[in-house]
Amino acid sequence: MTDDVTDGTGRPPGDGRGWRGWLGWREATERALYGPGGFFLRPEGPAGHFRTSVHASPLFAAAVARLLAATAEELDTDEVALVDVGAGRGELPAGVLAAVPAGLRVRAYAVERAARPDGLDPRVEWTGRPPEGVRGLLFANEWLDNVPVDVAEADEDGTVRYVEVRADGTERLGAPVGGADAEWLARWWPLSGPGERAEIGRPRDEAWAAAVGSLAAGLAVAVDYGHVRGSRPPFGTLTGFRAGREVAPVPDGNGDLTSHVALDACAAAVHARVPAELTTQREALRRLGVSGGRPPLALASTDPAAYVRALAAAGEAAELTARGGLGDFLWLSQRV
Repeated sequence: MTDDVTDGTGRPPGDGRGWRGWLGWREATERALYGPGGFFLRPEGPAGHFRTSVHASPLFAAAVARLLAATAEELDTDEVALVDVGAGRGELPAGVLAAVPAGLRVRAYAVERAARPDGLDPRVEWTGRPPEGVRGLLFANEWLDNVPVDVAEADEDGTVRYVEVRADGTERLGAPVGGADAEWLARWWPLSGPGERAEIGRPRDEAWAAAVGSLAAGLAVAVDYGHVRGSRPPFGTLTGFRAGREVAPVPDGNGDLTSHVALDACAAAVHARVPAELTTQREALRRLGVSGGRPPLALASTDPAAYVRALAAAGEAAELTARGGLGDFLWLSQRV
């Protein structure tokens, strides 16, 4: 997609119309991503601007299908729910339905704020919020990084203040951070020196806890860019993506706004009897049978077509599990 789409007034969608002055990053992001004409509500969807694991290869959906089948086995049932939170245009649940083993009955839900796309598998139920009381697998791939959060920065005196922004991306420091946000920073992301920044992840903790709480039983998995308390980036991670490239974060509705997720804080927000597990996508997918190993060369002479197919699959698997790329994503898994 190009960036010259307009809303009929000659102005790009979500370009801050009606927005004058300064806002905190949480409110600015909400407007830019989900307000009228916002980035994630556009017809082309996220796939028009960036590539996720879901778009990289059908091997990802097949792995999630195996995880869903394993969840059904743990629940001792042949009828199970798949809840895809932050579903984009429904690519993952459609792919999972195509890959589930015979005999497993799946009720698939796509949870998304955009309108249902044309042509989506009719078996996928489209909804604005997770269904309550289902048993199965709740899967959130690159959802939490797009839950809007405020940004904080320590000023030259060490006072931690909210960062305010205009629609063109210009920033300034605002009021001191207080209340629950200050408590969250003190526990999860303390700032120690002037110029240090943090994304205040409290809204993501609450969103994840609510999503997990919608399950009656099963497994909840969040897959995202992430970090933990011992390795927080000192200057934050807020950035933008537009037309497939990383760009400066500008809340004008014409690009993605994203920041890495404090997944350890999200895990702690869920009161569960079973401890959460945090692992890399590389490890999680290998457990689910996705490996980037090359097929045996002998197959090239005995079955050339099969060798070519296996070689292509190995390349896709390598992309999904690559260090420095998709393989570094973190998987937060919590059983209910």
